[in-house]
Amino acid sequence: MITLRKSCDRGYADHGWLKSFHSFSFADYYDPKHMGFGNLRVINEDRIAPGTGFGTHSHRDMEIVSYVLEGALAHKDSMGNGASIVPGDVQRMSAGRGVMHSEFNHAPSQTTHFLQIWIMPSVQGIEPGYEQKHFDEASKRGQLRLVASNDGREGSLVIHADAAIYAGLFDGAESARIAVNPQRKAYVQVVRGKVQVNGQALSPGDAAQLSQEEALVIDHGEKAEVIVFDLAA
Repeated sequence: MITLRKSCDRGYADHGWLKSFHSFSFADYYDPKHMGFGNLRVINEDRIAPGTGFGTHSHRDMEIVSYVLEGALAHKDSMGNGASIVPGDVQRMSAGRGVMHSEFNHAPSQTTHFLQIWIMPSVQGIEPGYEQKHFDEASKRGQLRLVASNDGREGSLVIHADAAIYAGLFDGAESARIAVNPQRKAYVQVVRGKVQVNGQALSPGDAAQLSQEEALVIDHGEKAEVIVFDLAA
């Protein structure tokens, strides 16, 4: 079964310095029909204005993944990490028993556009952790590159959750097919461009929720970038 989540149906918040689309209920946006999907709890498509950002705040017992599309995201946390996350980078922060962090766009004129992703952890109360890796365009071109998993296989980030995250770029005749365990769930988020997922046409910001499917096919891309989640049901 495939259910489409159209971009225009997402929640939206405009705070002036921050413009954010919410795929699932978050902050002031509440929709009981969209509280998450499997153990995927949050996908926020955020745009941070130049010279602004999220001040220091806390998290706990959540796997938080940042995927930058444009600009740069400056990260600092109570573990002593400080980094700049740029397009091609994927960052994972395991909040565990508690962590403080901030995220800023220090550029004087460029907006930072990124996805903030939260996944429910399979263990709680762990030591907080941080990891960041770069995945170049060639590794994602015409294929789904594993960027995060629970065991760090294939050079992916390690997330403490029963989930895997793939990223891919598709244009023209490029396509990918992966097997899907029908007892699990899959979620496809179109980051930009257009693509077909199991024959369903998706545009920028659209998503496809897959349940009880045995395969995931991505094709007919038009300068498309997608993120695919393999999730616990």
